[in-house]
Parts: sequence; C-alpha cells; structure tokens
Amino acid sequence: MAAHPFWSLAPVRMVDMSNSLTTAGNHTPAIQITTFDQLMRFAGIAAKSGMVPQAYSNKPEAVLIAVQMGSELGLAPLQSLQNIAVINGRPSVWGDALLGLVKAAPVCDDVIEHIEGDGDHMVAVCIAKRKGKSPVERRFSVADAQAASLWNKQGPWKQYPKRMLQMRARGFALRDAFPDVLRGLITAEEAQDTPQETVDITPRQERIAEPKPIDHRAIFQERLAGCTDANCTDTLWQTWQRTLARAQEAGRPIPEDVQSDVQDMIAAKRAEFAQEHAAAPVDEVPA
Repeated sequence: MAAHPFWSLAPVRMVDMSNSLTTAGNHTPAIQITTFDQLMRFAGIAAKSGMVPQAYSNKPEAVLIAVQMGSELGLAPLQSLQNIAVINGRPSVWGDALLGLVKAAPVCDDVIEHIEGDGDHMVAVCIAKRKGKSPVERRFSVADAQAASLWNKQGPWKQYPKRMLQMRARGFALRDAFPDVLRGLITAEEAQDTPQETVDITPRQERIAEPKPIDHRAIFQERLAGCTDANCTDTLWQTWQRTLARAQEAGRPIPEDVQSDVQDMIAAKRAEFAQEHAAAPVDEVPA
C-alpha cells in the first residue's frame, strides 16, 4: 500500500567536517527519502547496520525520530544520526554540529570564539553576530565551572578543560542569538552535565496500622479483682463467651492458651466465692 508522501527530505544542505554546509549543487547525497515507507525502511536498515551510535542501535523508532528532527534542522539522514544525541532523555546536538547549523543559516553573519587568561582565570568567549543585529557575547569562566561543580570533574572536564569551557560559552551565545535556528536544542556537552531528574512513580502504599493486641488476661484479671460475689463472676463468664464469639466472627480468633487462662481465672474466682459461701455461718448465708 502506497504511503501518503508527506515526508520529504530535500538534499539541500549538508554538514561537512569543517562545520560549514554545502548545497546540493556541490554534493548530492546518495540517500534521498521522499516517502514515509522509504523512511521506515531506512530506519530499519540503519538500526541494524552497526554504523550508528549505540543510542540508535536496534531502535528503528529512535532512528526515525532523529532523522525527522534532523530534517527540520537541515541535516541529512546520516548526519542526523551522527550529530543528534539523546542524553538524559533529551535530544541535543554536539557542539561542532551546532556551530555548523548556525553558520549555514542565512541570518548568520559570523561566530567568533577565543580563550582569555590562564589557569584559574581562564574564560571562554563566544561572540555570535546576526545580520542586522547587535553581536551577542557570552562568557564561561573557570569560576562559573567551579560554581556549577564542573571544574576538575572526572571525564572531559578534567581531560579537555578549555574545550568544555568553549562549548559552554558557544552553547549560550548561539542559543541566545539564533533561537529560531536551533529551536531550543542544547549542546550534547551541556546535556551530559545536566543531572537527570528522577521521578518516583511508585504508588504510595498507605500502611494500615494493625490493631494493638488485646491483653485479655490482664483485662479479666483486673475485673475479677473487683468482684465481690459469685454473681459478678457469672456476669464476667457471659462477657467472656461473647468476646470469644465476636473475635471468631471477625476472623481474629483468640488463641487457645489465652482462652484457657481466662476461663481458669474466672472458674477459680467462682470457686473461691462458692467456698466462702459454704464456710459462712448459717445466719450469714443469703436466703
């Protein structure tokens, strides 16, 4: 079934190794994608080729999105895969490609970069000149890197400190001067230093407090201590039987050893009153 040819990747601009873009008149790419079916086929082949960055290996869907994004920026398919990096879940472009995209834009007049100072006083400077506009100058110093906990950080910051300062100044200047060209993209170098926000999506489990164990022995021992006659013990016996029944209905039967102890306490108290009654003089025995 033929796909609707909404997809069009016209080979108008290409990024070369010198960060400049050439036109199709000078260099026409072999791959020209004009339909969605062609794009899907390309994505599948590229994902399995072993010639793409790890982020796109065996992920044709990721390849498709990267090529789409690159097309909007003016990158050819393979250039998109080599220059667009997904870091911490956010698409970004390596600093050299970012500079190439800006320099290829008709609105760009020039981009000037240099390093000032040495050691801890080093500052990277990037001046972005847009046609008809005032130059935009951005600086990123060692002090800035220290404040962001980047200076001497293991990795590129420790191995290539000047380069990393340059990339930060470049990213800030180009984004501020050419927001319409870069469309919110940041440099991959900056994205690598941005900690990924972790969101805990685990449903919160409300802990239901278990009912505090009831000490039936202590309760009935205290009640029995207040009994003054056999009628009281008989009433407690009936109360105990109702307590057993309710516990059984609630699915929390009272342990047999507790049942036995409470019943023995009530029976002992009842027997105590019976013995006192038998030993009492006739005139003291209730009628």
